[in-house]
Amino acid sequence: MKNYKIALLPGDGIGPEVTAEAVKVVDAAGSRHGFQMQWIRYPFGAAHYNKTGEIFPDSVLAEMRLCDAMMLGAVGDPSVKPGILERGILLKLRFHFDQYINLRPACSYESVPCPVPLSKGVRIDSVVVRENTEDFYMGIGMTTQKGGADVPFQAERGLYKLTGHLSAKFVPDCEAALQIGALTRPGVERVTRHAFDLAQKRGEKEVVLASKANAVPFLYGFLDEETKRVAATYPNMALKIQNVDALCYHLARNPAGYGVILCPNLFGDIVSDLLSALTGGLGLGAGGNIGDSLSMFEPVHGSAPDIAGTGKANPLAAILCAAMMLDHIGESAGAKSIQDAVTSYLGESGAAQRPIELGGSASCHTVGDGVAKKIE
Repeated sequence: MKNYKIALLPGDGIGPEVTAEAVKVVDAAGSRHGFQMQWIRYPFGAAHYNKTGEIFPDSVLAEMRLCDAMMLGAVGDPSVKPGILERGILLKLRFHFDQYINLRPACSYESVPCPVPLSKGVRIDSVVVRENTEDFYMGIGMTTQKGGADVPFQAERGLYKLTGHLSAKFVPDCEAALQIGALTRPGVERVTRHAFDLAQKRGEKEVVLASKANAVPFLYGFLDEETKRVAATYPNMALKIQNVDALCYHLARNPAGYGVILCPNLFGDIVSDLLSALTGGLGLGAGGNIGDSLSMFEPVHGSAPDIAGTGKANPLAAILCAAMMLDHIGESAGAKSIQDAVTSYLGESGAAQRPIELGGSASCHTVGDGVAKKIE
């Protein structure tokens, strides 16, 4: 029996509830397909921070590097100022392990109503390939004091270390804020190659790039040109560049008309949430932060503190994340078992067994049990 070490950070809000069901389902798949997980749990999140003042110690990063993959529930809580946990845990993990791809599939299920009616036999089967370490998520910016400011900055990525000085003065004086985005040739190249390789694997002939070069020419004009350069090395594939606003418009009108969508960091965050809504809700949105070192899998939905502890959380996104994780570490049969079990569960269950988010009345625990039984 194969053994894997998986770092597990349940986090905040509904994170512990949904990850508990994902663990249950993975263990069921392991029993069926001959692998076993050693779950290494970490306490970091709002409760730990409020109790100890500790966000995420650097020493833990070395421990996690020895794991085969990581599952994250969610981080963020009203008791902690926005950005502290998100930057101190989530973005720290993404940047330290250079998880340069954020992969967010979006699939519709025949039994789950979509807000946009689909023709019989037609389904949404898209995936957002989001660049995960650059763009406006660099963490470089400032707010002015009495109209001006002058601050040093630095940002370290797997590809490079960026240092500099940011200086600004507004005349007349006014309070203001500045945020800097950055893209690099190697950063754009590796995410573009991932998108085209994935499209080829899926049997598709086109990749759609979400951009906005007409309004942000330096940043996204560079993105367009570098993406075209890489796309030219795939002679049997096409690149279609769409302004992100037009892309969202067309997704809402014809969501089944897209396959692989390549996005810079900011746009990918938005487009993937739109696709989650179009396929039934955030509770079905899985995500993977993929790199050449430790990769991390997390639901799209966030911590949802308003329903934490009520049993209303939909664990299917976390369960589908677990399937992505298994596929990533080479347990493709186990991954397919989970995906098939989710499809079967949604297709065969009545309202009493479906998640509350999808119009049913089943608790988070009940849904997890139901999917696990389908695998067994």
